[in-house]
Amino acid sequence: MTTKPAAAAARATVYGYPRQGQDRELKKAIEGYWKGRVDADALRATAADLRRTNWHQLAEAGIDEVPTGDFSYYDHVLDTTVMVGAIPERHREAVAADPLAGYFAMARGTQEVAPLEMTKWFDTNYHYLVPELGPETEFVADSAKQVAELREALALGLTARPVLVGPVTYLLLAKPAPGVAADFEPLTLLDRLLPVYAQVLADLRAAGAEWVQVDEPALVQDRTPAELNAAGRAYRDLGGLTDRPKLLVASYFDRLGDALPVLAKAPVEGLALDFTEAAAGNLDALAAVGGLPGKRLVAGVVSGRNIWVNDLGASLATLGTLLGLADRVDVAASCSLLHVPLDASVERDIEPQILRWLAFARQKTAEVVTLARGLRHGTDAVSAELAANRADLASRATSPITRDPAVRARAAAVTDADARRSQTYPERTAAQRAHLGLPLLPTTTIGSFPQTGELRTARAALRAGRIDTAGYEERVKAEIQEVVSFQEKTGIDVLVHGEPERNDMVQYFAEQLTGYLATRHGWVQSYGTRYVRPPVLAGDISRPEPMTVRWTTYAQSLTDRPVKGMLTGPVTMLAWSFVRDDQPLGETARQVALALRDEVNDLEAAGTSVIQVDEPALRETLPLRAADRPGYLAWATEAFRLTTAGVRPDTQIHTHMCYAEFGDIVQAIDDLDADVISLEAARSHMQVARELAAHGYPREAGPGVYDIHSPRVPSTEEAAQLLRTGLAAIPAERLWVNPDCGLKTRGWPETRSSLENLVTAARRVRAELPA
Repeated sequence: MTTKPAAAAARATVYGYPRQGQDRELKKAIEGYWKGRVDADALRATAADLRRTNWHQLAEAGIDEVPTGDFSYYDHVLDTTVMVGAIPERHREAVAADPLAGYFAMARGTQEVAPLEMTKWFDTNYHYLVPELGPETEFVADSAKQVAELREALALGLTARPVLVGPVTYLLLAKPAPGVAADFEPLTLLDRLLPVYAQVLADLRAAGAEWVQVDEPALVQDRTPAELNAAGRAYRDLGGLTDRPKLLVASYFDRLGDALPVLAKAPVEGLALDFTEAAAGNLDALAAVGGLPGKRLVAGVVSGRNIWVNDLGASLATLGTLLGLADRVDVAASCSLLHVPLDASVERDIEPQILRWLAFARQKTAEVVTLARGLRHGTDAVSAELAANRADLASRATSPITRDPAVRARAAAVTDADARRSQTYPERTAAQRAHLGLPLLPTTTIGSFPQTGELRTARAALRAGRIDTAGYEERVKAEIQEVVSFQEKTGIDVLVHGEPERNDMVQYFAEQLTGYLATRHGWVQSYGTRYVRPPVLAGDISRPEPMTVRWTTYAQSLTDRPVKGMLTGPVTMLAWSFVRDDQPLGETARQVALALRDEVNDLEAAGTSVIQVDEPALRETLPLRAADRPGYLAWATEAFRLTTAGVRPDTQIHTHMCYAEFGDIVQAIDDLDADVISLEAARSHMQVARELAAHGYPREAGPGVYDIHSPRVPSTEEAAQLLRTGLAAIPAERLWVNPDCGLKTRGWPETRSSLENLVTAARRVRAELPA
């Protein structure tokens, strides 16, 4: 079928782009700045070069309107905090003395001052810095960053659109500042914040902005009538300004629901909506409100979150339907391309046939441009691209890589009994306490220890062929020996082997499971300068042989204390991979769970008495709409239990979660039926301990007392005070003592001092307990 050209010339755009550079130049420059090897001017120059490179790539690919302001040294929400002048009191002196150093102090903290809390950006693995607000907060506009980056793009002769985090989303993401009543609602500050946005918009207009994109992804979540009224008021006020650019209000990650009619009737010039499968319902809802007559619609029809090639024919059909619903329809990815790697064409280790199925940021940009051209000029103008796309889609659909009959038969045979422990928790805990003989307030760590320079050098030498596998494994054994020896001397009760053999908590396992593909350059920002390479889950999953047993049993041979076996759970294996989109997630989760179940059983058979199955992504992957959550939680908790339920009652199952809002899933945490859970709590001041207590959580828990995402070393008394706060919610016989998360990203000096203080704090508080 031939599609006719669109009445108005469709433009191609994106909402944001990866920041790091092809070789992670930004990460290297920032970490060099932190270490004093790169000065501020050199860091700024690197950042400016990366922005120019990104804009040139976009323009050369055919993007008609490039985004500005989406670039960040650490986090775009933190950038917004700076833009609106909401600097926490404890950081104001540092920011005033040196804005760049003060910015990083807010993100990472210093030895004297704690950083801002960090949590997940909606249902992604990107972390943002949580704004701290209170009744006394005063906002002051600082548009310098946004104006400067706009002018950089305009100076290159580009059509540019600044991107801002919207005022409603900013306030809904914020929390009460320390010392402010917990029931304070930051959204009450909206009328105080809107004049600041008005000033920023006026500054951008004066600098040459025709359009400004205002991101409001919080409106795709369930919102109260009061919150929707606040959104309506915000855009009536901003839309009513006379000195402003045109406003494009953007949403993504899900359907807008009740917020769509609110924004549709607001006096703004355009809306950007997600029209991928993740936001099913937006098209019908848009038609139901009568479309957007007289306005611009930016249609996100290319997924900004997965790495599979787009179905161009289906997307063009969607775009054709949208043509009658707005004054003009432009084409975009569904969200910022921040969430995918930069360029699939540089991958050399993936078979060419499979590489045709993949689209990273640069390939997605090309898809957006092709779709815009097809919408402008009709399908005949892109017939070659459509034919090649159909061939790629057919290649994937018929490939034997994607289906393994044995795996599917095993998954289909699973029964409810397979996902239940043989005894109840009270029966199990008695057996475990007798078997392990741990003290009150037992100490442990989450799993990983610092990856030393010697280890990284050995890994690079192995890849380059300068040493053989035997030489590399001797280095790994030496690292394990050091980690075990340190833990014994420090007095930690349940040890770990430190995970020196692991490059990443998901990639390590993915490389040993069938059905997964690993990339060499597929880096994606998780937070700050922390980048990960999510593996690609392309086919059915199985475990050919044990993955962790060898190293765990080696560590156990070095000590009489229990050593935890460490695995990444099935939900996190999916969430931190680029998961297949050709079958329901629950089916894929069951396959991964069965592969991990084999590993858990082999660890137990080898003598491992404590096994930790990490699920930090359980909350992260929670659907944004409440109506979609029960189905997700049903398969997610079943997958964890399927992984862990085959062990004896006296084998203690741990799990771990970090940097998310756990209050939303306490019942699901209970449903996991783990014996012990460790959770991030240091930055959030033991909030999770109170949430567990309010739920009546009956099992053992270790809310963290050491924030490992900051270089500062917590004092013994600081850790002890957090423990006392934890004891107010969780009884001593069920409270563990541990860091917030793994220690891979920390250095050995701070790790030693912090863990020594943690153990001393546990002993101090233990001595305070009644006899």
